[in-house]
Amino acid sequence: MGRAWNAVLPALVSLLLVLACWLGVGIAPAQAYDNPDLLPDHPTPVIDLAKALTDGQRISLEENLTRFEADTGWKLRVLTQYDRTPGQAVKDFWNLDERSLLLVADERGGNLLNFNVGDALFALMPRTYWVELQTRFGNQYYVRDNGQDAAIVDALAAVEICLERGGCQVVPGLPREQWLLTLSTSMLGGLVAGFASYPRKEGRKVEWAWVLLLSPLWLILFGALGLGPILTRTNDLLPVARNTLAFLGAALGAYLIAGATVGKARLKDADQS
Repeated sequence: MGRAWNAVLPALVSLLLVLACWLGVGIAPAQAYDNPDLLPDHPTPVIDLAKALTDGQRISLEENLTRFEADTGWKLRVLTQYDRTPGQAVKDFWNLDERSLLLVADERGGNLLNFNVGDALFALMPRTYWVELQTRFGNQYYVRDNGQDAAIVDALAAVEICLERGGCQVVPGLPREQWLLTLSTSMLGGLVAGFASYPRKEGRKVEWAWVLLLSPLWLILFGALGLGPILTRTNDLLPVARNTLAFLGAALGAYLIAGATVGKARLKDADQS
């Protein structure tokens, strides 16, 4: 039970933060003080004060971000900090503008990742995208299982994919905990459809009127919540097939359970009468 809860909890946290974002809550920037003495004496897209990256990872990330900026014009920058921070001095050091993204990795805030997003990026990826990006890769479970370095690199990779596509509404990729959540809603939709389809009158096999009456509920559970997050995040058909089978299996199971309970009670009443 504990493992299942740990797998689903990040998805639930993501959902709550997205809802909070819709209500007008923004992404909280990391608190910082001006200390330009901590800035390097040479141009670099990565300032790793917290030593979250190995030397090899830092060099590779620097080369990747420099090449990406030369190819696309988008300026992606990384600052890791803990007890030392250059603060707002990085804005002038990197000349951050509307086409810039600053990723600040600071584990003191509860979530490792914070983003300073330029207006041009908001035009391609909405605020809910950045909330989902933060909660997917910066939550304590992802950082615990994969490390701070992977959280930083994977978040930037997702941004690069979306910029190369010309924008995204959601973060690409389907993490396991999110798929488990869609699987659960698919099964719940199947239970609703299965119970609704059991006939209420003699001589009927399926109660189509009740299936149609409850269709808004099971279509939302199966279609919008069960398949929607998958279809918008990945082209992989395997999770679609799994969720569809889960929906059909749950519907069949609910139909049989209804027959073994409600059906038997109906036959008993008919015999007594």
